[in-house]
Amino acid sequence: MLKSEERLFTEFEVPSTQEWLDKIQADLKGADFNKKLVWRTNEGFSVPPFYRREDVQKLKTPEALPGEFPFVRGNKKDNNVWFVRQNINVEDAKAGNAKALDILNKGVDSLGFHFCGDCVNAEFVETLLEGIHCECVELNFSTCKRRSLALAKILVEYFKKKGYDNAKIVGSIDWDPIEKIVTKGKDVTQLLSLAPQIVDTLKDYPNFRCIAVNADALNNSGAYIVQELGYALAWGNEYLSELVDAGVDPVLAASKIKFNMGITENYFMEIAKFRAARLLWAEIVKQYEPKCDCACMMCVNATTTTYNMTMFDSYVNLLRTQTETMSAALGGVHSIVVKPFDAVYEQPTEFSERIARNQQLLLKEESHFDKVVDPAAGSYFIEELTTSLAEAAWKLFLKIEDEGGYLEAVKKGTVQDDINATNNKRHDDAAKRKEFILGTNQFPNFIETSDGKSPLTCACKCGSKNEESTFKVINSSRLAADYEELRMQTEHSGKVPTAFMLTIGNLAMRQARAQFSSNFLACAGYKIIDNLGFDTVEEGVDAALKAGANIVVLCSSDDEYANYAVPAYNYLAGRAMFIVAGAPACMDDLKAAGIENFIHVRCNVLETLKEYNTKLGIK
Repeated sequence: MLKSEERLFTEFEVPSTQEWLDKIQADLKGADFNKKLVWRTNEGFSVPPFYRREDVQKLKTPEALPGEFPFVRGNKKDNNVWFVRQNINVEDAKAGNAKALDILNKGVDSLGFHFCGDCVNAEFVETLLEGIHCECVELNFSTCKRRSLALAKILVEYFKKKGYDNAKIVGSIDWDPIEKIVTKGKDVTQLLSLAPQIVDTLKDYPNFRCIAVNADALNNSGAYIVQELGYALAWGNEYLSELVDAGVDPVLAASKIKFNMGITENYFMEIAKFRAARLLWAEIVKQYEPKCDCACMMCVNATTTTYNMTMFDSYVNLLRTQTETMSAALGGVHSIVVKPFDAVYEQPTEFSERIARNQQLLLKEESHFDKVVDPAAGSYFIEELTTSLAEAAWKLFLKIEDEGGYLEAVKKGTVQDDINATNNKRHDDAAKRKEFILGTNQFPNFIETSDGKSPLTCACKCGSKNEESTFKVINSSRLAADYEELRMQTEHSGKVPTAFMLTIGNLAMRQARAQFSSNFLACAGYKIIDNLGFDTVEEGVDAALKAGANIVVLCSSDDEYANYAVPAYNYLAGRAMFIVAGAPACMDDLKAAGIENFIHVRCNVLETLKEYNTKLGIK
């Protein structure tokens, strides 16, 4: 047994950073280190392939303690417990109440009720909360922003009537008029004057928040992590500044603000995001000179993003939401909402909601993520990411503040333009498969059909129908939407093309090209027929036509295309579309012979498939 003073591996010398770099460069055999191994993130900074203790020693974040300013390591000292939240769209108070009581018995300890402004009355609220012990459950409410003050007053009266301990009431009202400007373009600036009244109404409830920063709207529109973080901070500061200027005490004002943020699939970056968010928000609130540091704690409800969710191969959404939930849990958030895997194409079923709840419960009850405070602390990689994200987000925050603040930036359309530019870039990257969507633009399920499914559209009834859009809006189109539209176009045409892989020549290359081409064409919902190989192109073409192929894809090596491509094309004689898999050196010669279609890694997959649908008469 080792004695406590003994140290392992003392006989080994500790290599220096330069020695590591020299070894890596030798293994690269002359290749550029920066191009091969340095990750150029979308967040505006680069990430090297390895870190050492010396890199982290210069950072301040590892010195922080849990539950202490600046709260980078979380708001709690002794645990990492978060609320398992499920949202309920309520049209009938009794039905909403029945569902709430049901899911409270299935592991949920946080409820999110969404209902229209017409439902805001004492009778509705009493019916909705019947049998729910409000001191034991977190309660969150979302309704028309014009009716939020009335809702706050009704809730206060209800809590008093029930004799609840004010300090034990935990929850929020989702009052965020600026979100309406960003997402709907509505001029609701006149509602901002309600903020001090709502805060005053709930001032005696220290754990009930009523001013929301719905940055998850940016996340669901494709925002990069730095954009969501930087804008969320500016957004929160806008409300905080307005409240303090209206005479609200900084401690009270800060304690009433709640951040609703999204979670993307960028696992380690998301862990760092929530740590950096707490760090920066604490520094912002500190500038208002609150009487206690407790006001500097950031309250975050994290929701898995809908941006990367897919209608086809929808069970892959479970993989996405699970890693996203892990990021948020390890990042130390207040509560988590897991979107059911079918949320983008149907009202979630009892089964999908159950799975979504259990994804969180698994992390708590089986993986014990709620037991350890900030388990990411001390990781060289995550500590560096936290600092890098904080620096990049802080620059964006300062830029917005220099331009007059978040509200002014939203009115000018600066925020919307920035988010939409990112969304457009990501859609373009997905079209070229620079950004992968598993099951959609990479490795799609060849035989899946929509089976009556179609993407859901927003069914929100809040707001006046007579209101016109005054400001720019963000585009919330999901990343997979373009491919789904294309695939459904193919399916609904009633004439799904058959793509036949004419494999010939070099075994390794023909198999690789056939796999690439199959995945490429299946993205449009084409039927794929792969083959083991043919001795002659004539034999392959005959087999393709016998199989009823609408598309024949020649799969071979670049060198062999010079011999196979033109004879195959001529023998096919226009009886089906002819495609060469690859971009061979002889491409110009093949084009001169009349061959038009080539698919390869530099193709814009989406645009190419749209072009093929047009050629095949699919509209």
